[in-house]
Amino acid sequence: MDKDLAREAVAKLMAGVVVTALLLFVPAGGLGWWNAWLLLGILFVPMALAGAIMLLRAPDLIRKRLRARERQEGQRLVIVLSGLMFVVSFALAGLGARWGWPTFPRPVCLIAAAAFLAGYALFGEVLRENEFLSRAVEVQESQHVVDTGLYGIVRHPMYAATLVMFLSMPVVLGSPLSLAVMLTYLPIISLRMRGEERMLAEGLEGYGDYLRRVRWRVIPHVW
Repeated sequence: MDKDLAREAVAKLMAGVVVTALLLFVPAGGLGWWNAWLLLGILFVPMALAGAIMLLRAPDLIRKRLRARERQEGQRLVIVLSGLMFVVSFALAGLGARWGWPTFPRPVCLIAAAAFLAGYALFGEVLRENEFLSRAVEVQESQHVVDTGLYGIVRHPMYAATLVMFLSMPVVLGSPLSLAVMLTYLPIISLRMRGEERMLAEGLEGYGDYLRRVRWRVIPHVW
């Protein structure tokens, strides 16, 4: 195992835990908010397990995802907007827990947690199918079009997985207002997909044909 890569992965995981916990518990005014503990568990425990497996079996993939940087101005804007969306959504959910704003019933929150884990499983399958998957929009050396499995159904199965996960999060937290904010992910991810498709059509051989064969971006017969 690459020990430097493992240390980098652990450091980023722990930073993610701390930042997310602060975004949730500081607005909530305390640590007694069970919804936040549930979200932290379903978010970071599978992430840690998946990261450990990737370190052992696919270190190049985890290295690529940890160190990728966006070079396109439009895509950097998408990252900024996504980060702002999470900050506002989590802060509002925490304030709602503090001040007793309307919430989703507990069974609905638990169903959303199951949906989130299903989205995680879908994300893992996408990682297995596409070795070129990166956090940054780019054309990689020796990259070719992946058009089998989930990629034969929709163009962006990774974004389909994140759509399930992101829209589940505010429901896990029990916050209708937070869910309303998280719905801004739809136009944000649409912007990212359009930019990604333009770049790949110009720089990746065969991608234009793939766009013509696979019509749906995220959800078959819907989007």
